[in-house]
Amino acid sequence: MRLIRAARPVLAVLLCSTSMPALAQAADQAEGGGLDEILVTAERREQSLQDVPISATVLSGEELQKKGVTNLNDIQQVAPSIAINTFNRSTFINIRGVGIAQSAPTSNPGVAYYIDGQLIPHEQFIGHSFYDIDSIEVLRGPQGTLTGQNSTGGAIYVRTPSPEFGSLSATGDFTAGNYNRYRAVVAANVGGENVALRLAYVHEQRDSFTRNIAANAQSQPGNVNMDAFRANLRLQGMDGKLSVNVRGEYFDVQTDNNAVKNRNDKVSADPFTIEEDARSYQNQRGYRISTEARYDLSDTIQGRGLLSWQNGYTHDQTDGDRTATALAVPTGTATSGANTAKFPGRVSNASTDFRTFLVEANLLSTGKGPLQWVFGGFLMRETVPVSLYRDNRHTLDFVVSNSDIVTSAKNESSSLFGQVNFFATPKLELIVGGRYSWDKQIYTRYAVPGAGFTLPFVSAINTHQLTGKLGINYHLTDDTLLYATASKGYKAGGVNLTPNTPNFLPERNFVYEGGFKTELLDRHLRVNGDLFYSVYKDIQLSSLVGGLPVTQNALGGHAKGGELEITAKFGGLQANYGVGYLDATFSNSACISDTNSPGTDTGCATNLRFVPQGRDLPFSPRWTSNAGVQYAIPFGGVTVTPRVQWSHISQQWATPFPSVNTMVPGHDLFDARVTFDIGERYSLEGYVNNLGNKTYIATQIQNSSSADGGIIYGAPRTWGVRLKVRIGQ
Repeated sequence: MRLIRAARPVLAVLLCSTSMPALAQAADQAEGGGLDEILVTAERREQSLQDVPISATVLSGEELQKKGVTNLNDIQQVAPSIAINTFNRSTFINIRGVGIAQSAPTSNPGVAYYIDGQLIPHEQFIGHSFYDIDSIEVLRGPQGTLTGQNSTGGAIYVRTPSPEFGSLSATGDFTAGNYNRYRAVVAANVGGENVALRLAYVHEQRDSFTRNIAANAQSQPGNVNMDAFRANLRLQGMDGKLSVNVRGEYFDVQTDNNAVKNRNDKVSADPFTIEEDARSYQNQRGYRISTEARYDLSDTIQGRGLLSWQNGYTHDQTDGDRTATALAVPTGTATSGANTAKFPGRVSNASTDFRTFLVEANLLSTGKGPLQWVFGGFLMRETVPVSLYRDNRHTLDFVVSNSDIVTSAKNESSSLFGQVNFFATPKLELIVGGRYSWDKQIYTRYAVPGAGFTLPFVSAINTHQLTGKLGINYHLTDDTLLYATASKGYKAGGVNLTPNTPNFLPERNFVYEGGFKTELLDRHLRVNGDLFYSVYKDIQLSSLVGGLPVTQNALGGHAKGGELEITAKFGGLQANYGVGYLDATFSNSACISDTNSPGTDTGCATNLRFVPQGRDLPFSPRWTSNAGVQYAIPFGGVTVTPRVQWSHISQQWATPFPSVNTMVPGHDLFDARVTFDIGERYSLEGYVNNLGNKTYIATQIQNSSSADGGIIYGAPRTWGVRLKVRIGQ
């Protein structure tokens, strides 16, 4: 560890990162046991990873398995400059300190998330499709041209395996571990000459890492039970010009909600012991249906269209006081602010529905000439009804609400975009891209606490923005690329819950980046990297004002840093190393609302606190690092591959106000696994995650309108066995 810390200043000079997004596929393996070539379609066409000037990490499904990545949160352990925090209904992703810290019903994430080409516009439903994966791509920096709005921090693309023509095969992937963890993923491919179907199903269950010791406990927060199913029908026209994918997906996730440690727990200091009396649960269910078609209009022009309908809901209930002893407001006593402070016992109940329609159309070049281009349009329309109820008169279960929030948001987003790549010389490539976006939100409040307004109360906001990218690529050799880019991302503004609270403005992120990509030693060693400088304006932050959620603009920020990723393969030996450095701070001083300690600082208005220039931006760890090494040892018909890996995330803050309630300390995790590949059909693995049984804080939850804040601790040591079976061709 001392060696690692000593090396950090040197690594900061190199700072760079692998570059590869959207739809990554592995091509033929390099001769002599070298690295596989990675083909990407980040710019809507198939290109080599080493030719695409975007900073990103891409992992194939096989690499995800080798590194033990089984859920979205694990990505931060294998990709630099990313911080993921999951709690309550949402998964918050921040890349280079940009993304989202807390959500409000009308706000959006700053990292765009795609599954098989479909944008998933909200953070509640992005973690339920993490099975039967072909590849995942983590794009760093604004993706304001081809990905679009709500990508100020970057984008993540998840791709599932495409059905294969002329193939009949099946796979089974079964895991059993401690904490009664059981996971089964089965997939089947049935392919004819021009029609192919792939089906995949997952079941996963696990007991909580935390014990609820309340004598009158109604649930065990942390328990998980998930079922999900996916189908992909692929059709190909007889002339080979038309390709169609019809996809459907269903998920049903039932939990006892999050295991949140009360910061003021007087019963037990054990991080994995809580005491709650209320019946807690979180049920998420939904489906997605999409159709994607590509048609070759000529030998050099292709048309692409995508239609998607998404419908999902979250129904949850929470012990709002996070104790088994707090008393509810007695019958006959008013549920005023003074009385609820005296009798804090309560149960909160919520329901959020998302009904989203998406359409995208592209026209792109497919020839081999010096000029390549893509143009397109995008439209999204959705309705998001939200109901939040609080029962301050009962502590075991929700009976009747004394505080109602009932709203509905109608969101519409449309854009036109295009990008041109031009080789001015055989080595010099110029890139110009732009996107113009129009966003509209209509927000109707049917029930909101407070006075001075008539319900229903309707507000609207319209925002628009030009974003894009300028770039220069210099292909120094066939194996080395130098690039420089300037890009801009944009996240739409919105309407706040309380009718007399001003709307919040769009946020923007301008990033200037330079990097290189190179392959050495006959493609046995790949080194990719970048340095960047970011100017972040009108940052959107969520907090509470008068006990109700509000999104505010917290002036601006500056960030500088970069990433370095090294991958090596020499025969049976494989190794990887990645590091990200980030210095992200507020560039202005500001007076903003603070959920934990509302009050008045010198020079600030009532209920505001002072944030000085130079304070760290939320969720901006200074260092993120990962490394792993494995060696394949053949024994007759069996290949044994031991692997060890390490990840580090340094200290970060959950809000702009440093305190014991907002600090997420840094931590190091070590994992180990050994895999036995028996021929081409069977694979058996034993694994241990968090080998040192490190106790660490994964997420700091802030107070909300429904429940007190607290701490979610990361998983303790877990272990298990995994069997994978392949049948057919």
